[in-house]
Amino acid sequence: MHNVRKILLLISLFLITEYVGQNKKLLYNFAELPQTLLLNPGAETNLNYHIGIPLLSGISTEIESTGFSIADLFADDNRSINDKFSNVLDKLRTNDYVKLNIQLEVLNAGFRLNNDYYFSFGFYEEFDAIVYYPKDIITLVTEGNSSFLNKSFELSQTLFKIDLLGVLHFGFTNKVSENVTFGARFKIYSSALNVESFDNSGTFTTVNGSNNTFTHYLDNIYLEARTSGLYKEEKFTGTSKKYLKNTFFGGNLGIGFDVGFTYHLSDQIELTGSILDVGFINHSKNTQNSFTEGSYVSEWVAFEYDPNSPSEFGILLEASLKDKLHFDQNEDSYISWRPSKVNASFTYRFGTKRSMYCYDNTYKEFYRNGVGVHLYSVFRPLSPQFAVTGFYQKSLSQKFHTKLTYTVDNYSFNTIGVGLSTQIGKLNIYGVIDNVLKFSNITKANNISAQLGLNVIF
Repeated sequence: MHNVRKILLLISLFLITEYVGQNKKLLYNFAELPQTLLLNPGAETNLNYHIGIPLLSGISTEIESTGFSIADLFADDNRSINDKFSNVLDKLRTNDYVKLNIQLEVLNAGFRLNNDYYFSFGFYEEFDAIVYYPKDIITLVTEGNSSFLNKSFELSQTLFKIDLLGVLHFGFTNKVSENVTFGARFKIYSSALNVESFDNSGTFTTVNGSNNTFTHYLDNIYLEARTSGLYKEEKFTGTSKKYLKNTFFGGNLGIGFDVGFTYHLSDQIELTGSILDVGFINHSKNTQNSFTEGSYVSEWVAFEYDPNSPSEFGILLEASLKDKLHFDQNEDSYISWRPSKVNASFTYRFGTKRSMYCYDNTYKEFYRNGVGVHLYSVFRPLSPQFAVTGFYQKSLSQKFHTKLTYTVDNYSFNTIGVGLSTQIGKLNIYGVIDNVLKFSNITKANNISAQLGLNVIF
């Protein structure tokens, strides 16, 4: 239980993080940027070679939450924080969550071997976390159980996955024919930190007992938490310097791959698709896994929440559980799977044609405008998450491109984003801003994003 408290403390840090993030759907198939190859290795490009400015070519953050926003808890509306918290708790569903993803490109480069092949490679750091709100457990801890007699609190709502890793990748893009481009990317994962818990089960129920007491039932409890890189010899060993060092072949390694394609149905109609991060990591170093299982019945007084002593219930429950349930720990190795992602898009291009200078010293014609739809999904522990984006692209010149998006997803039905890309000499500058309508008051937003990157393109 002592280890569980540390894990819950770590999770709580993510729950109070400010909601500012980046939506990569804006960069998908946009303006022939080198970064689009990380979203679709089969994307078409006219690059001869490129070099990303180290640590500045791609800084990506994505922080999203369902169920409530910061304003729901901290708005200046003369309500007490307790009332606001209760209202938020009432609105939460079992599938609501907070998600944080941060990527930093350390190296990104590529070169063309001939007219048909483009090779790219690099290394990036990634932090990825998703924590589902355990509504029943939060209710039990903050409000007690005396007001919820005969209610079964679901312990299966304990569900989270946290990863910090480095990714070394090598990819190629092959122009198979005039209408088809295919690509693939091989990845080596190096995990510095993994904390995860899912497939839990069991309920906690309180009923009226005898002699003015309550009877408590813990039925079919199974709780599991697996960690790698969090403990060493029973000690919490996390330091930012050590974690960053371990993201580059730190011992817990894995492999994965991406595949993608671009297909022209005609001169103006284009289909694309990609599957990303199909892979796993084998955790074998600094692992510590905890298991709790069993059932028991106990009679004791009901717990009433005391804000001056919030840990009282936890101490009482821990002492009882140690006597009644089976606890076990081991340092066995285990495998964790990466959250795979799927992209697909349909684009219709139209308008005035312009000439574009290509890698083979020729010019090709392209349409200044494009409109279409982009489908996105990511596989998460509880269920896949989906998004549908309608977009409009316009090239104002050969070196200045824009993109406007409208997205419907788990967080909103009216998310509007804007992307810009320009090239000054050999220097490419791009940036995207999503959910622009919420920038006037970001505390009311469930997701807001911004990204800037610099590349040298030839």
